Amino acid sequence: CSDKTGTLTQNKMTVVDHWGGDEKLLALGMSLCSDAEPDDSGNAVGEPTECALVNYASSLGLKKPEITDEFPRIGEAPFDSMRKMMSTVHNENGRTVQYTKGATEMLLERCSGYWYEGKILPITEEYKENVRRHAKEFADRALRVLGAAFRLWDGVPADYEAETLEHDLVFIGFLGMIYPCRPEVYGAIRECREAGIRPIMITGDHIDTAVAIAKELDILQPGDNAITGAQLDQMTDEEF
Repeated sequence: CSDKTGTLTQNKMTVVDHWGGDEKLLALGMSLCSDAEPDDSGNAVGEPTECALVNYASSLGLKKPEITDEFPRIGEAPFDSMRKMMSTVHNENGRTVQYTKGATEMLLERCSGYWYEGKILPITEEYKENVRRHAKEFADRALRVLGAAFRLWDGVPADYEAETLEHDLVFIGFLGMIYPCRPEVYGAIRECREAGIRPIMITGDHIDTAVAIAKELDILQPGDNAITGAQLDQMTDEEF
């Protein structure tokens, strides 16, 4: 059994695709709602996902030092694994704006609108299904999907608790990121199989993303199954 990130894949995430009509707003929100900062060479330093977001925004001309000067952070609700999102609140030329990033499915449920051609439109189930369909297409390509939304405030929030901030959001779009597979892993998996060892990958990624990577590495072959943690909890040793 092997962990995925940093073991089967390189510990350097890269943004390779996006979905949503306003790429610059998506990149701006993702970078501002991140704690990674560029070093002297201009490359972001910090948690790998947030580094990927800051580097992506920088590639679009949105340099982190410049946007944080223009939109200083005045509060935040840090990420936690239960709600799977993070929010930061900024002073945007005298106006208060919040950016939230996180798991796309959970983010959608906190949104009352979506951003389309410079306007906020009421969110619908049809729109949500369209987002889910495209997010699954990204996951099927072994991409990790991360969504972003914003919220405009009249004045300043009463507090910066997640319960206060993370509702009535406006969905912007999502990014597709990937940890490239380590080149030496392909041969190692092949040697395991030749020796009669069944390799198993364990990951907290979405099951669609996990399946795509496992297939690429030949860990998952025709006839094999991917199982979730909930399914594993119900299996007997013999079934496993």
